[in-house]
Amino acid sequence: MTFRPALFLAALATCSLLAQAAAADPRAQIRGDMDAELRRMLERAVGEVDGAPESRFEARRRARGAMSAAEALLRSEGYYQPVLEDVVEGEDNPSAIVAVTPGRRFLLTQPAIAWVDPAPDAESGANANAAIGLKAGDPGRAVDVIAGEGRAVATLVRDGYADAKSDPRRVVVDHAAFTVAPQYNINSGRLVLLDGVVMQRTGRTNPDWVAGLAPWEEGDRYDPEQVAELERRLLDTGVYDGVGVALAPIDQTNADGNRPVVVNLTDRPRRIIEAGATWSTAEGTGVDFIWTRYNRFGRADTLRLETRWADIDSRIGADLSLPHWRKPNRTLKLSAGVVREDTDAYERTALVLGAELQQRIGRTSYFNYGIGLDAGRYNENRYDYASIPPQPVSFDRDLAIVTGRTSAYIDNSNDPLNPTRGWRVTASVQPTAVAGEDTVLFLRTEGQATAYLPIQDQARTVLAGRVRIGSIIGGGELTTPSDRLFYSGGGGSVRGYSYQGVNPELPDQTPRGGLSLFETSLEVRHDIGQAFQAVAFVDAGAVGFQETPNLSNMRYGAGVGVRYKLPFGPVRADIAVPLDKREGDAAFQIYISIGQAF
Repeated sequence: MTFRPALFLAALATCSLLAQAAAADPRAQIRGDMDAELRRMLERAVGEVDGAPESRFEARRRARGAMSAAEALLRSEGYYQPVLEDVVEGEDNPSAIVAVTPGRRFLLTQPAIAWVDPAPDAESGANANAAIGLKAGDPGRAVDVIAGEGRAVATLVRDGYADAKSDPRRVVVDHAAFTVAPQYNINSGRLVLLDGVVMQRTGRTNPDWVAGLAPWEEGDRYDPEQVAELERRLLDTGVYDGVGVALAPIDQTNADGNRPVVVNLTDRPRRIIEAGATWSTAEGTGVDFIWTRYNRFGRADTLRLETRWADIDSRIGADLSLPHWRKPNRTLKLSAGVVREDTDAYERTALVLGAELQQRIGRTSYFNYGIGLDAGRYNENRYDYASIPPQPVSFDRDLAIVTGRTSAYIDNSNDPLNPTRGWRVTASVQPTAVAGEDTVLFLRTEGQATAYLPIQDQARTVLAGRVRIGSIIGGGELTTPSDRLFYSGGGGSVRGYSYQGVNPELPDQTPRGGLSLFETSLEVRHDIGQAFQAVAFVDAGAVGFQETPNLSNMRYGAGVGVRYKLPFGPVRADIAVPLDKREGDAAFQIYISIGQAF
Protein backbone atom coordinates (compact mmCIF):
# COMPACT_ATOMS: atom_id res chain seq x y z
CA MET A 1 0.00 0.00 0.00
CA THR A 2 1.29 3.48 -0.86
CA PHE A 3 1.14 6.03 1.94
CA ARG A 4 -0.73 9.18 0.90
CA PRO A 5 0.08 12.49 2.63
CA ALA A 6 -3.58 13.48 2.35
CA LEU A 7 -4.38 11.02 5.12
CA PHE A 8 -1.93 12.76 7.42
CA LEU A 9 -3.25 16.21 6.48
CA ALA A 10 -6.76 15.05 7.32
CA ALA A 11 -5.53 13.94 10.74
CA LEU A 12 -3.82 17.27 11.31
CA ALA A 13 -7.08 19.06 10.60
CA THR A 14 -8.60 17.50 13.70
CA CYS A 15 -6.05 19.42 15.84
CA SER A 16 -7.12 22.88 14.63
CA LEU A 17 -8.89 25.10 17.14
CA LEU A 18 -10.40 28.43 16.15
CA ALA A 19 -11.36 30.83 18.95
CA GLN A 20 -12.33 34.47 19.11
CA ALA A 21 -11.99 36.60 22.21
CA ALA A 22 -14.15 39.63 22.78
CA ALA A 23 -12.00 42.76 22.75
CA ALA A 24 -12.17 44.95 25.85
CA ASP A 25 -12.11 48.75 25.67
CA PRO A 26 -8.98 50.67 26.73
CA ARG A 27 -9.33 52.61 29.99
CA ALA A 28 -8.29 55.68 28.05
CA GLN A 29 -6.95 56.50 24.61
CA ILE A 30 -3.28 57.54 24.33
CA ARG A 31 -2.60 60.53 22.14
CA GLY A 32 0.66 62.23 21.33
CA ASP A 33 3.78 62.02 19.21
CA MET A 34 5.94 59.07 20.32
CA ASP A 35 7.50 55.88 18.96
CA ALA A 36 5.32 52.81 18.49
CA GLU A 37 6.96 50.76 21.25
CA LEU A 38 6.44 53.45 23.89
CA ARG A 39 2.82 53.79 22.80
CA ARG A 40 2.27 50.06 23.22
CA MET A 41 3.83 50.16 26.69
CA LEU A 42 1.57 53.06 27.71
CA GLU A 43 -1.50 51.25 26.42
CA ARG A 44 -0.58 48.17 28.45
CA ALA A 45 0.05 50.31 31.54
CA VAL A 46 -3.29 52.10 31.17
CA GLY A 47 -5.09 48.78 30.87
CA GLU A 48 -8.57 47.82 29.71
CA VAL A 49 -12.10 47.94 31.06
CA ASP A 50 -15.38 46.34 30.10
CA GLY A 51 -17.56 48.81 28.23
CA ALA A 52 -17.44 52.50 27.45
CA PRO A 53 -17.98 55.17 30.16
CA GLU A 54 -21.63 55.98 30.80
CA SER A 55 -21.06 59.65 31.68
CA ARG A 56 -18.53 62.46 31.40
CA PHE A 57 -17.85 62.08 35.11
CA GLU A 58 -16.96 58.42 34.63
CA ALA A 59 -14.82 59.31 31.62
CA ARG A 60 -12.93 61.95 33.65
CA ARG A 61 -12.30 59.46 36.45
CA ARG A 62 -10.92 56.94 33.97
CA ALA A 63 -8.74 59.55 32.28
CA ARG A 64 -7.18 60.66 35.60
CA GLY A 65 -6.50 57.08 36.68
CA ALA A 66 -4.96 56.33 33.29
CA MET A 67 -2.83 59.48 33.48
CA SER A 68 -1.35 58.39 36.83
CA ALA A 69 -0.49 54.97 35.40
CA ALA A 70 1.04 56.56 32.30
CA GLU A 71 3.18 58.94 34.36
CA ALA A 72 4.54 56.09 36.49
CA LEU A 73 5.41 54.14 33.35
CA LEU A 74 7.14 57.11 31.73
CA ARG A 75 9.29 57.79 34.81
CA SER A 76 10.29 54.13 35.04
CA GLU A 77 11.38 54.32 31.38
CA GLY A 78 13.55 57.41 31.94
CA TYR A 79 11.09 60.16 30.88
CA TYR A 80 11.26 62.46 33.92
CA GLN A 81 9.81 65.59 32.30
CA PRO A 82 6.63 64.42 30.58
CA VAL A 83 3.62 66.63 29.97
CA LEU A 84 0.31 64.82 30.49
CA GLU A 85 -3.28 66.00 30.34
CA ASP A 86 -6.51 64.16 31.03
CA VAL A 87 -9.11 64.98 28.36
CA VAL A 88 -12.79 64.09 27.96
CA GLU A 89 -14.43 64.40 24.55
CA GLY A 90 -18.07 63.99 23.57
CA GLU A 91 -21.36 64.59 25.35
CA ASP A 92 -23.62 61.60 24.65
CA ASN A 93 -20.77 59.12 24.14
CA PRO A 94 -17.88 60.53 26.17
CA SER A 95 -14.32 59.26 25.63
CA ALA A 96 -11.44 59.24 28.12
CA ILE A 97 -8.16 60.46 26.63
CA VAL A 98 -4.64 60.98 27.97
CA ALA A 99 -2.60 63.45 25.93
CA VAL A 100 1.11 62.60 26.32
CA THR A 101 4.22 64.55 25.46
CA PRO A 102 7.02 62.28 26.73
CA GLY A 103 9.76 64.89 26.56
CA ARG A 104 13.43 64.07 26.42
CA ARG A 105 14.60 60.69 27.72
CA PHE A 106 17.16 60.85 30.51
CA LEU A 107 20.36 58.82 30.03
CA LEU A 108 22.60 56.99 32.49
CA THR A 109 25.97 58.18 33.63
CA GLN A 110 28.56 55.48 34.30
CA PRO A 111 27.27 53.40 37.27
CA ALA A 112 29.58 53.29 40.28
CA ILE A 113 29.97 50.97 43.29
CA ALA A 114 30.81 52.38 46.71
CA TRP A 115 32.14 49.44 48.75
CA VAL A 116 31.07 49.19 52.35
CA ASP A 117 34.06 47.89 54.33
CA PRO A 118 35.49 45.37 53.86
CA ALA A 119 35.90 45.60 50.08
CA PRO A 120 36.31 42.38 48.06
CA ASP A 121 39.55 41.43 46.37
CA ALA A 122 40.40 43.34 43.21
CA GLU A 123 39.37 40.58 40.80
CA SER A 124 36.00 39.98 42.45
CA GLY A 125 35.35 43.73 42.59
CA ALA A 126 36.11 44.02 38.87
CA ASN A 127 33.78 41.09 38.14
CA ALA A 128 30.96 42.75 40.09
CA ASN A 129 31.44 46.03 38.21
CA ALA A 130 31.38 44.21 34.88
CA ALA A 131 28.25 42.29 35.89
CA ILE A 132 26.24 45.50 36.27
CA GLY A 133 26.03 45.53 32.49
CA LEU A 134 25.17 49.22 32.15
CA LYS A 135 27.19 52.04 30.61
CA ALA A 136 26.99 55.79 30.19
CA GLY A 137 24.45 56.76 27.55
CA ASP A 138 22.07 53.86 28.14
CA PRO A 139 18.40 54.79 28.75
CA GLY A 140 17.80 55.64 32.42
CA ARG A 141 15.27 52.86 33.00
CA ALA A 142 14.56 52.08 36.66
CA VAL A 143 14.29 48.34 36.06
CA ASP A 144 17.75 48.29 34.48
CA VAL A 145 19.26 50.15 37.43
CA ILE A 146 17.75 47.68 39.90
CA ALA A 147 18.70 44.63 37.82
CA GLY A 148 22.30 45.82 37.52
CA GLU A 149 22.57 45.96 41.30
CA GLY A 150 21.20 42.42 41.59
CA ARG A 151 23.71 41.11 39.05
CA ALA A 152 26.61 42.70 40.95
CA VAL A 153 25.58 41.09 44.26
CA ALA A 154 24.95 37.71 42.59
CA THR A 155 28.41 37.79 41.03
CA LEU A 156 30.01 38.44 44.41
CA VAL A 157 28.15 35.46 45.88
CA ARG A 158 29.37 33.22 43.05
CA ASP A 159 32.93 34.48 43.70
CA GLY A 160 32.80 33.29 47.32
CA TYR A 161 31.31 36.29 49.16
CA ALA A 162 28.26 34.44 50.43
CA ASP A 163 27.12 37.28 52.72
CA ALA A 164 27.21 40.02 50.07
CA LYS A 165 24.25 42.37 50.17
CA SER A 166 23.25 45.80 48.91
CA ASP A 167 22.59 48.78 51.12
CA PRO A 168 20.15 51.47 49.92
CA ARG A 169 21.35 52.77 46.55
CA ARG A 170 21.66 56.46 45.66
CA VAL A 171 20.25 57.55 42.30
CA VAL A 172 20.59 61.23 41.30
CA VAL A 173 18.28 62.53 38.56
CA ASP A 174 19.73 65.73 37.03
CA HIS A 175 16.91 67.63 35.30
CA ALA A 176 19.31 70.14 33.81
CA ALA A 177 21.71 67.60 32.29
CA PHE A 178 18.96 65.02 31.56
CA THR A 179 20.96 62.28 33.29
CA VAL A 180 20.41 59.49 35.83
CA ALA A 181 23.46 58.76 38.01
CA PRO A 182 23.23 55.45 39.97
CA GLN A 183 25.58 54.70 42.86
CA TYR A 184 25.38 51.26 44.43
CA ASN A 185 26.33 50.81 48.07
CA ILE A 186 27.36 47.15 48.39
CA ASN A 187 28.63 45.28 51.41
CA SER A 188 30.53 42.24 50.17
CA GLY A 189 31.22 40.75 53.58
CA ARG A 190 34.27 38.55 54.09
CA LEU A 191 35.40 35.82 51.71
CA VAL A 192 33.90 32.47 52.80
CA LEU A 193 36.00 29.30 52.85
CA LEU A 194 34.17 26.00 53.23
CA ASP A 195 34.49 23.41 55.97
CA GLY A 196 32.89 19.96 55.93
CA VAL A 197 29.24 18.87 56.18
CA VAL A 198 27.18 19.12 59.38
CA MET A 199 24.13 16.85 59.58
CA GLN A 200 21.30 18.30 61.66
CA ARG A 201 18.65 15.71 60.72
CA THR A 202 20.05 12.45 59.40
CA GLY A 203 17.23 9.95 59.74
CA ARG A 204 18.59 6.54 58.75
CA THR A 205 21.41 7.93 56.59
CA ASN A 206 25.09 7.50 57.46
CA PRO A 207 26.61 11.03 57.90
CA ASP A 208 30.01 9.85 56.63
CA TRP A 209 28.38 8.76 53.36
CA VAL A 210 26.80 12.19 52.92
CA ALA A 211 30.10 13.93 53.69
CA GLY A 212 31.76 11.89 50.94
CA LEU A 213 29.33 13.37 48.39
CA ALA A 214 30.50 16.95 48.94
CA PRO A 215 32.13 18.27 45.72
CA TRP A 216 34.58 20.48 47.61
CA GLU A 217 37.58 20.10 49.92
CA GLU A 218 38.04 21.78 53.27
CA GLY A 219 39.38 25.30 52.73
CA ASP A 220 37.94 25.69 49.21
CA ARG A 221 36.36 28.98 48.28
CA TYR A 222 32.56 29.03 48.65
CA ASP A 223 30.75 28.27 45.40
CA PRO A 224 26.91 28.18 45.51
CA GLU A 225 26.87 25.82 42.54
CA GLN A 226 28.86 23.23 44.51
CA VAL A 227 26.42 23.50 47.42
CA ALA A 228 23.53 23.07 44.96
CA GLU A 229 25.31 20.04 43.44
CA LEU A 230 25.37 18.30 46.84
CA GLU A 231 21.63 18.89 47.11
CA ARG A 232 21.09 17.47 43.60
CA ARG A 233 23.13 14.38 44.44
CA LEU A 234 20.95 13.70 47.47
CA LEU A 235 17.70 14.39 45.59
CA ASP A 236 18.75 12.12 42.72
CA THR A 237 18.63 9.11 45.05
CA GLY A 238 14.84 9.39 45.25
CA VAL A 239 14.66 8.16 48.87
CA TYR A 240 14.04 11.45 50.67
CA ASP A 241 10.82 13.42 51.10
CA GLY A 242 12.86 16.53 51.82
CA VAL A 243 16.48 17.63 51.30
CA GLY A 244 17.86 20.88 52.69
CA VAL A 245 21.44 21.97 51.96
CA ALA A 246 22.62 25.45 52.93
CA LEU A 247 25.70 27.33 54.09
CA ALA A 248 25.85 27.57 57.89
CA PRO A 249 25.24 31.00 59.48
CA ILE A 250 28.26 33.25 59.94
CA ASP A 251 28.34 32.62 63.70
CA GLN A 252 29.23 28.96 63.00
CA THR A 253 32.59 29.88 61.44
CA ASN A 254 35.25 27.66 62.99
CA ALA A 255 38.63 28.63 64.45
CA ASP A 256 40.29 28.28 61.03
CA GLY A 257 37.84 30.77 59.50
CA ASN A 258 35.94 28.11 57.54
CA ARG A 259 32.16 27.59 57.51
CA PRO A 260 30.40 24.23 57.22
CA VAL A 261 27.44 23.33 55.04
CA VAL A 262 24.35 22.20 56.93
CA VAL A 263 22.33 19.24 55.60
CA ASN A 264 18.84 18.23 56.73
CA LEU A 265 17.27 15.02 55.41
CA THR A 266 13.66 13.88 55.76
CA ASP A 267 13.23 10.19 54.95
CA ARG A 268 10.45 8.76 52.86
CA PRO A 269 8.36 6.06 54.53
CA ARG A 270 10.69 3.12 55.07
CA ARG A 271 8.48 0.61 53.22
CA ILE A 272 5.98 1.04 50.42
CA ILE A 273 3.64 -1.60 49.01
CA GLU A 274 2.13 -1.02 45.57
CA ALA A 275 -0.38 -2.98 43.50
CA GLY A 276 -1.56 -2.44 39.96
CA ALA A 277 -3.51 -4.04 37.15
CA THR A 278 -3.43 -3.66 33.37
CA TRP A 279 -5.77 -4.71 30.61
CA SER A 280 -5.35 -4.51 26.87
CA THR A 281 -7.22 -6.01 23.95
CA ALA A 282 -3.83 -6.68 22.32
CA GLU A 283 -1.66 -7.74 25.28
CA GLY A 284 -4.14 -9.27 27.72
CA THR A 285 -4.29 -8.74 31.47
CA GLY A 286 -1.66 -8.28 34.15
CA VAL A 287 -1.42 -7.84 37.93
CA ASP A 288 1.60 -6.33 39.73
CA PHE A 289 2.67 -6.32 43.37
CA ILE A 290 5.76 -4.31 44.39
CA TRP A 291 7.36 -4.07 47.85
CA THR A 292 10.00 -1.35 48.20
CA ARG A 293 12.39 -0.76 51.10
CA TYR A 294 14.31 2.53 51.24
CA ASN A 295 17.65 3.29 52.90
CA ARG A 296 18.14 -0.19 54.35
CA PHE A 297 21.93 0.26 54.50
CA GLY A 298 22.00 3.96 55.40
CA ARG A 299 23.31 5.11 52.01
CA ALA A 300 20.11 6.06 50.16
CA ASP A 301 19.73 2.57 48.69
CA THR A 302 16.50 1.17 47.25
CA LEU A 303 15.51 -2.51 47.43
CA ARG A 304 12.51 -3.54 45.35
CA LEU A 305 10.75 -6.92 45.23
CA GLU A 306 8.32 -7.37 42.34
CA THR A 307 5.81 -10.02 41.39
CA ARG A 308 3.91 -9.82 38.11
CA TRP A 309 1.36 -12.22 36.63
CA ALA A 310 0.43 -11.38 33.06
CA ASP A 311 -0.65 -13.07 29.86
CA ILE A 312 2.53 -12.09 28.02
CA ASP A 313 5.20 -11.28 30.62
CA SER A 314 5.19 -12.76 34.15
CA ARG A 315 8.08 -12.46 36.57
CA ILE A 316 9.23 -12.51 40.17
CA GLY A 317 12.43 -10.79 41.15
CA ALA A 318 14.41 -8.30 43.17
CA ASP A 319 16.37 -5.12 42.30
CA LEU A 320 18.89 -3.28 44.46
CA SER A 321 20.04 0.25 43.62
CA LEU A 322 23.09 1.78 45.36
CA PRO A 323 23.43 5.43 44.29
CA HIS A 324 26.79 7.23 44.30
CA TRP A 325 28.58 3.91 44.59
CA ARG A 326 32.27 4.55 45.35
CA LYS A 327 32.10 7.89 43.54
CA PRO A 328 29.45 10.58 43.09
CA ASN A 329 26.91 10.25 40.25
CA ARG A 330 27.57 6.54 39.75
CA THR A 331 24.85 4.02 40.64
CA LEU A 332 25.29 0.27 41.04
CA LYS A 333 22.21 -1.73 40.00
CA LEU A 334 21.87 -5.40 40.84
CA SER A 335 18.94 -7.55 39.73
CA ALA A 336 17.79 -11.16 39.92
CA GLY A 337 14.56 -12.82 38.91
CA VAL A 338 12.65 -15.54 37.13
CA VAL A 339 10.68 -14.58 34.01
CA ARG A 340 8.01 -16.31 31.97
CA GLU A 341 7.20 -14.87 28.54
CA ASP A 342 4.40 -16.22 26.37
CA THR A 343 4.17 -14.18 23.17
CA ASP A 344 2.85 -14.98 19.73
CA ALA A 345 6.46 -15.40 18.56
CA TYR A 346 8.02 -17.52 21.36
CA GLU A 347 7.83 -18.84 24.91
CA ARG A 348 10.62 -18.43 27.43
CA THR A 349 11.18 -19.43 31.05
CA ALA A 350 14.50 -18.23 32.46
CA LEU A 351 16.56 -17.14 35.43
CA VAL A 352 17.91 -13.64 34.82
CA LEU A 353 20.78 -11.95 36.67
CA GLY A 354 22.25 -8.53 36.01
CA ALA A 355 24.79 -6.04 37.31
CA GLU A 356 25.18 -2.54 35.88
CA LEU A 357 26.93 0.71 36.67
CA GLN A 358 25.20 3.92 35.62
CA GLN A 359 27.35 7.05 35.39
CA ARG A 360 25.55 10.36 35.17
CA ILE A 361 26.83 12.93 32.67
CA GLY A 362 25.65 16.41 33.52
CA ARG A 363 22.16 16.68 34.98
CA THR A 364 20.01 14.50 32.71
CA SER A 365 22.34 12.30 30.65
CA TYR A 366 24.13 9.08 31.56
CA PHE A 367 25.80 5.93 30.27
CA ASN A 368 25.56 2.34 31.51
CA TYR A 369 27.89 -0.62 31.39
CA GLY A 370 27.50 -4.05 32.92
CA ILE A 371 26.76 -7.71 32.34
CA GLY A 372 23.67 -9.91 32.26
CA LEU A 373 23.12 -13.67 32.47
CA ASP A 374 19.97 -15.44 31.25
CA ALA A 375 19.62 -19.20 31.69
CA GLY A 376 16.45 -21.01 30.74
CA ARG A 377 14.28 -22.93 28.29
CA TYR A 378 13.15 -21.53 24.96
CA ASN A 379 10.19 -22.93 23.02
CA GLU A 380 10.10 -21.51 19.48
CA ASN A 381 8.24 -22.35 16.30
CA ARG A 382 9.94 -20.89 13.23
CA TYR A 383 10.41 -21.51 9.52
CA ASP A 384 13.60 -22.20 7.60
CA TYR A 385 13.47 -19.82 4.65
CA ALA A 386 16.64 -21.32 3.17
CA SER A 387 14.54 -24.26 1.98
CA ILE A 388 11.93 -24.04 -0.77
CA PRO A 389 9.18 -24.05 0.22
CA PRO A 390 9.99 -22.79 3.77
CA GLN A 391 9.90 -25.65 6.24
CA PRO A 392 8.68 -25.37 9.85
CA VAL A 393 11.38 -25.71 12.51
CA SER A 394 10.61 -26.25 16.19
CA PHE A 395 13.09 -25.45 18.96
CA ASP A 396 12.80 -26.70 22.51
CA ARG A 397 16.23 -25.91 23.87
CA ASP A 398 18.06 -24.93 27.05
CA LEU A 399 20.30 -21.91 26.62
CA ALA A 400 22.65 -19.78 28.72
CA ILE A 401 23.11 -16.25 27.40
CA VAL A 402 25.81 -13.85 28.60
CA THR A 403 25.31 -10.24 27.49
CA GLY A 404 27.61 -7.27 27.80
CA ARG A 405 25.41 -4.25 28.41
CA THR A 406 26.60 -0.87 27.19
CA SER A 407 24.26 2.03 26.57
CA ALA A 408 24.12 5.81 26.63
CA TYR A 409 21.36 8.37 26.98
CA ILE A 410 21.99 12.01 26.08
CA ASP A 411 19.14 14.42 26.84
CA ASN A 412 19.28 17.93 25.45
CA SER A 413 15.51 18.57 25.74
CA ASN A 414 13.79 20.99 28.10
CA ASP A 415 11.43 18.59 29.92
CA PRO A 416 11.57 14.85 30.70
CA LEU A 417 7.83 14.14 30.21
CA ASN A 418 6.62 16.96 27.96
CA PRO A 419 9.52 18.28 25.83
CA THR A 420 8.88 21.23 23.52
CA ARG A 421 12.39 21.89 22.21
CA GLY A 422 15.74 20.14 21.98
CA TRP A 423 16.73 16.55 21.21
CA ARG A 424 17.55 13.18 22.76
CA VAL A 425 19.75 10.31 21.65
CA THR A 426 19.93 6.77 23.02
CA ALA A 427 22.35 4.06 21.90
CA SER A 428 22.87 0.46 22.97
CA VAL A 429 25.60 -2.05 22.07
CA GLN A 430 25.26 -5.59 23.43
CA PRO A 431 27.88 -8.24 22.60
CA THR A 432 26.18 -11.55 23.31
CA ALA A 433 27.39 -15.14 23.73
CA VAL A 434 24.94 -18.06 23.63
CA ALA A 435 25.85 -21.48 25.01
CA GLY A 436 23.96 -24.69 25.66
CA GLU A 437 22.25 -26.68 22.96
CA ASP A 438 23.38 -24.03 20.47
CA THR A 439 26.50 -21.85 20.44
CA VAL A 440 26.58 -18.47 18.74
CA LEU A 441 28.21 -15.07 19.13
CA PHE A 442 26.52 -11.91 17.87
CA LEU A 443 26.39 -8.15 18.40
CA ARG A 444 23.03 -6.45 18.94
CA THR A 445 23.03 -2.69 18.34
CA GLU A 446 20.20 -0.21 18.60
CA GLY A 447 19.88 3.58 18.51
CA GLN A 448 17.11 6.15 18.67
CA ALA A 449 17.02 9.91 18.13
CA THR A 450 14.14 12.26 18.89
CA ALA A 451 13.83 15.99 18.22
CA TYR A 452 11.34 18.68 19.25
CA LEU A 453 10.78 21.95 17.38
CA PRO A 454 8.39 24.69 18.58
CA ILE A 455 6.70 26.26 15.55
CA GLN A 456 4.50 28.78 17.34
CA ASP A 457 5.03 31.40 20.07
CA GLN A 458 5.37 29.95 23.59
CA ALA A 459 5.58 26.45 22.05
CA ARG A 460 1.81 26.19 21.65
CA THR A 461 2.46 24.04 18.60
CA VAL A 462 5.36 21.57 18.59
CA LEU A 463 6.65 19.34 15.80
CA ALA A 464 8.18 16.13 17.23
CA GLY A 465 10.04 13.42 15.35
CA ARG A 466 11.62 10.06 16.15
CA VAL A 467 13.91 7.62 14.32
CA ARG A 468 14.93 4.19 15.67
CA ILE A 469 17.36 1.77 14.00
CA GLY A 470 18.53 -1.67 15.15
CA SER A 471 20.77 -4.42 13.79
CA ILE A 472 22.05 -7.85 14.82
CA ILE A 473 25.52 -8.61 13.45
CA GLY A 474 26.90 -12.15 13.37
CA GLY A 475 23.72 -13.98 14.28
CA GLY A 476 21.28 -15.81 12.04
CA GLU A 477 17.52 -15.73 12.14
CA LEU A 478 17.37 -19.33 13.41
CA THR A 479 20.42 -19.25 15.70
CA THR A 480 19.61 -16.01 17.52
CA PRO A 481 17.27 -16.58 20.51
CA SER A 482 13.79 -15.26 19.76
CA ASP A 483 13.74 -12.72 22.60
CA ARG A 484 16.83 -11.01 21.11
CA LEU A 485 15.32 -10.60 17.62
CA PHE A 486 13.57 -7.37 16.65
CA TYR A 487 9.81 -6.90 16.79
CA SER A 488 7.70 -3.82 16.11
CA GLY A 489 4.16 -2.65 16.76
CA GLY A 490 2.29 -1.25 19.73
CA GLY A 491 2.08 1.92 21.79
CA GLY A 492 5.83 2.45 22.03
CA SER A 493 6.66 1.89 18.36
CA VAL A 494 4.13 1.83 15.49
CA ARG A 495 0.69 2.73 16.79
CA GLY A 496 -2.32 1.24 15.02
CA TYR A 497 -0.89 -2.30 15.21
CA SER A 498 -0.95 -4.80 18.04
CA TYR A 499 2.14 -5.86 19.99
CA GLN A 500 4.61 -7.39 17.46
CA GLY A 501 1.96 -6.69 14.79
CA VAL A 502 4.24 -4.90 12.30
CA ASN A 503 6.44 -7.97 11.81
CA PRO A 504 5.84 -10.14 8.75
CA GLU A 505 3.94 -13.28 9.69
CA LEU A 506 5.11 -16.85 9.42
CA PRO A 507 2.80 -19.29 7.61
CA ASP A 508 1.19 -20.17 10.96
CA GLN A 509 0.37 -16.45 11.55
CA THR A 510 2.91 -15.93 14.34
CA PRO A 511 5.24 -12.86 14.12
CA ARG A 512 8.57 -13.44 12.42
CA GLY A 513 11.42 -11.92 14.41
CA GLY A 514 13.98 -9.95 12.42
CA LEU A 515 17.69 -9.15 12.36
CA SER A 516 17.16 -5.44 11.71
CA LEU A 517 14.65 -2.74 12.53
CA PHE A 518 13.66 0.70 11.29
CA GLU A 519 10.98 2.88 12.88
CA THR A 520 10.05 6.54 12.53
CA SER A 521 7.31 8.79 13.90
CA LEU A 522 6.10 12.32 13.29
CA GLU A 523 3.76 14.17 15.66
CA VAL A 524 2.18 17.62 15.69
CA ARG A 525 1.17 18.70 19.21
CA HIS A 526 -1.07 21.73 19.64
CA ASP A 527 -2.14 23.25 22.98
CA ILE A 528 -5.84 23.84 23.60
CA GLY A 529 -6.21 26.22 26.51
CA GLN A 530 -4.04 25.62 29.55
CA ALA A 531 -4.81 21.98 30.34
CA PHE A 532 -5.30 20.12 27.05
CA GLN A 533 -3.26 19.30 23.98
CA ALA A 534 -4.37 17.78 20.68
CA VAL A 535 -2.02 15.51 18.73
CA ALA A 536 -1.94 14.12 15.22
CA PHE A 537 0.66 11.53 14.26
CA VAL A 538 2.01 9.14 11.66
CA ASP A 539 4.16 6.13 12.62
CA ALA A 540 6.04 3.78 10.31
CA GLY A 541 8.16 0.68 10.82
CA ALA A 542 9.81 -2.22 9.08
CA VAL A 543 11.48 -5.42 10.29
CA GLY A 544 14.19 -6.90 8.08
CA PHE A 545 16.00 -10.24 7.87
CA GLN A 546 19.45 -8.97 6.94
CA GLU A 547 21.89 -7.02 9.09
CA THR A 548 20.88 -3.75 7.43
CA PRO A 549 17.28 -2.47 7.73
CA ASN A 550 14.94 -3.28 4.86
CA LEU A 551 12.58 -0.43 3.95
CA SER A 552 10.69 -2.31 1.24
CA ASN A 553 8.12 -3.75 3.69
CA MET A 554 7.30 -0.54 5.59
CA ARG A 555 3.95 -0.44 7.38
CA TYR A 556 2.21 2.77 8.40
CA GLY A 557 -0.18 3.79 11.14
CA ALA A 558 -1.84 7.16 11.76
CA GLY A 559 -4.06 8.61 14.40
CA VAL A 560 -5.01 11.41 16.74
CA GLY A 561 -4.80 11.85 20.48
CA VAL A 562 -5.35 14.13 23.41
CA ARG A 563 -3.11 15.06 26.33
CA TYR A 564 -4.31 16.27 29.73
CA LYS A 565 -1.56 18.21 31.45
CA LEU A 566 -0.84 17.51 35.10
CA PRO A 567 1.97 19.03 37.22
CA PHE A 568 4.16 15.92 36.84
CA GLY A 569 3.49 15.49 33.11
CA PRO A 570 0.70 14.83 30.59
CA VAL A 571 -1.71 11.89 30.58
CA ARG A 572 -1.85 10.49 27.05
CA ALA A 573 -4.74 8.90 25.15
CA ASP A 574 -4.23 7.96 21.47
CA ILE A 575 -6.37 6.19 18.90
CA ALA A 576 -4.60 4.88 15.79
CA VAL A 577 -5.54 2.92 12.68
CA PRO A 578 -3.30 0.69 10.53
CA LEU A 579 -2.87 2.11 7.03
CA ASP A 580 -1.58 -1.25 5.71
CA LYS A 581 -4.23 -3.46 7.27
CA ARG A 582 -3.73 -7.20 6.88
CA GLU A 583 -6.19 -9.97 7.58
CA GLY A 584 -6.36 -10.35 11.34
CA ASP A 585 -5.35 -6.73 12.15
CA ALA A 586 -7.79 -4.82 14.33
CA ALA A 587 -9.51 -1.81 12.78
CA PHE A 588 -7.94 0.48 15.41
CA GLN A 589 -5.93 0.48 18.63
CA ILE A 590 -6.31 2.67 21.75
CA TYR A 591 -3.36 3.59 23.99
CA ILE A 592 -3.50 5.29 27.42
CA SER A 593 -0.32 6.17 29.33
CA ILE A 594 1.58 8.89 31.22
CA GLY A 595 3.97 11.14 29.32
CA GLN A 596 4.32 11.82 25.63
CA ALA A 597 4.73 8.90 23.22
CA PHE A 598 8.39 9.95 22.79
